[in-house]
Amino acid sequence: MIAGVIAVVLLLAVAAYACGGGTDYGAGFWDLTAGGAERGKRPRWLIDHAMAPVWEVNNVWLIFVLVIMWTGFPVFFQQVFVTMWLPLVLAAVGTVLRGAGFALRKPARRLAGRRLYGAVFAVASLLTPFFLGAAAGGVASGRVNATTTASTDAWANPTSLLFGLLAIAATASLGAVFLAADARRFAAPDLDVYFRRRAWGALAGLAVLAVITLVVTHGDAPHVWHGLTHGVGLFFVVVAALATAATAWLLTRPAGAWSRATAVAAVASSVLAWGMAQRPYLIPTSLTVADGAGAHSTMRWLGFVTLVALVLVIPAVVLLYWLDTHGELESLTDADLRRAGTGDEG
Repeated sequence: MIAGVIAVVLLLAVAAYACGGGTDYGAGFWDLTAGGAERGKRPRWLIDHAMAPVWEVNNVWLIFVLVIMWTGFPVFFQQVFVTMWLPLVLAAVGTVLRGAGFALRKPARRLAGRRLYGAVFAVASLLTPFFLGAAAGGVASGRVNATTTASTDAWANPTSLLFGLLAIAATASLGAVFLAADARRFAAPDLDVYFRRRAWGALAGLAVLAVITLVVTHGDAPHVWHGLTHGVGLFFVVVAALATAATAWLLTRPAGAWSRATAVAAVASSVLAWGMAQRPYLIPTSLTVADGAGAHSTMRWLGFVTLVALVLVIPAVVLLYWLDTHGELESLTDADLRRAGTGDEG
């Protein structure tokens, strides 16, 4: 019982990272495709202003996922990291380089330095979700087990490649939808139109890739395909499809209200559909949730600590996102600082 609850918490944490971190990865994707220095100046300006207040907090969910895997499901953790060490290392390196590039490109004094750091940030934003998705595809297709050694086939196979492309498309759609909303908040109608168009393109690509993935998994990951087309997995597939369609429709409305919520619902439902499709396995069809769980006492304490962590973290994260989306975390400009200094002198 407790192992099943912890497994659900793990899946929810993966969904939270896919949505929170995915939005930031998507912003990096559009940074990469914005064009040259002049053409891409305004989109990159919006990306910098939109990401700066909250981009680091999304890594909380990634750390949470790793802690639950390591503590609650040590056999699962071992098998995944032994088999998938290369894509996971590349994803980890990408995460570090992405953060460094984003942090260093603004204070860089020389144009060449800004371009270099910007390129590192943008390319890493593309490669990191791909490798994470490829690793997830290797798990979904059952290529990870106790006897599997690290090999290219474990993550460079049809299901893994499609999961990687789905991760890129999902993050791109999230990023574009959120950036369009931020453009309206910053009173930049040209950027609103710019990112709405890109959101429609990303949503179309996501829908096409989802259909192709469903066809490919029929032969390459039959257990997951069966779960996606039956029961709870099918329910979440339908929710994801409806949320995607709703997001596309809402983007046609002048205000675009609720488009961010439906975009998040689409990505979160896709992750939940994958997790539900694997039941009762952590790795189809070799490792069940019960077999992969740690000692009962460990799971009990992990459940208690997780509950305390969620009670402390979720309200803080919700407040942070609320402050950000309502413009309460915008950075001070030079003019603001000069006004503040003048007021102090008076």
